[in-house]
Amino acid sequence: MSRTLSFALVAGEASGDLLGAALIKEIKRHHPDARCYGIGGPMMISEGFESLFPMERLSVMGLVEVLGRLKELLGIRRQLKETFVLEKPDVFIGIDAPDFNLPLEKYLKSNQIPTVHYVSPQVWAWREGRLKKIRRSVDHMLALLPFEADYYQGHGVPVTFVGHPLADQVAREPDTVKARRCLGIAEEGLVVALLPGSRKAEVARLGRLFLETARLLKKDHPDIRFLIPCASEKRKLQLLPLLEDFSDLDVMVAIGKTSVMMAAANAILIASGTATLEAALHKKPMVISYRMASLSFAILSRLVKVDHVGLPNLLANEPCVPELLQDDATTEKLHKAMIKALDDQEWRNHLVREFTAIHKTLKRDASALAYEAVMSVVGKYNATK
Repeated sequence: MSRTLSFALVAGEASGDLLGAALIKEIKRHHPDARCYGIGGPMMISEGFESLFPMERLSVMGLVEVLGRLKELLGIRRQLKETFVLEKPDVFIGIDAPDFNLPLEKYLKSNQIPTVHYVSPQVWAWREGRLKKIRRSVDHMLALLPFEADYYQGHGVPVTFVGHPLADQVAREPDTVKARRCLGIAEEGLVVALLPGSRKAEVARLGRLFLETARLLKKDHPDIRFLIPCASEKRKLQLLPLLEDFSDLDVMVAIGKTSVMMAAANAILIASGTATLEAALHKKPMVISYRMASLSFAILSRLVKVDHVGLPNLLANEPCVPELLQDDATTEKLHKAMIKALDDQEWRNHLVREFTAIHKTLKRDASALAYEAVMSVVGKYNATK
């Protein structure tokens, strides 16, 4: 194609920002002059993306929490509808955030704009009734996980299993010593990474809990040090006042250092989410935790049809990583699980085998496959555009 293409994308949080940035890089490799715009974060912006609204405005988790922001979210979506219908991008790519993106995709598709959804909604786990809505809204689905592609294909949704860009980026065998040198910390000794989440509410609910757990770990291992990678400057500013209450801990905080901090760690205490997959790709033992508003958890726990929420457990041959959620997320239980993660070498070796198998499955040149799938729908409704 000789004309300039335009790609509209909407990502709602850090994990989507990573996917979007990798896809935009691939788009620009083929179409250097392409316009990419919509809503995205710092990684997408660094690839030349124009963000019309701050991505953080979409970053909200939980049923009850969304209600407090509903008016703002609907207003943003309305403005995007108007902008995209007026400007007619060649394709719209909604990255995760299905409750925000699927209605937008349905509207744009009805206005002859091809739509792709990147990160298939987990209808196999809960809210299976969304399948009809997805079929009406999405021209092509991009699935990160193999069983998701099989599921969608079986339900008549055009789908491509692309794997995950992280599996392409993370080394098959992590170099812990190199990572520690990069961070300027000692090559020997115990190091634990703490990842309480990328959202404001996640850090508010898990930040102190993780640091209190760290304090218990310090009693067992006085020389232990901790690493906290922050998703943004706002999350770092949120954490710093909290860290004043934990001045007895040796903690390094940094922005944009998630991968190297994971590689440097002996074990990871982590909020449930995409970051757990990255931790698995780094072959690190981890303990997964999460807390949300009580009412949201009560509702969701009745709707979810799977026994586990962590991606490593969903992908492994058997559940292999502890999940301590909501009322089970206590300092005592997290501490006990983290001690096992640090000290049980047989379990650690088992995890390396499981996580290596996951890595092999997901390493597929995801962004190239995603780009090909995106381009397959460009011009679907108006080949002469």
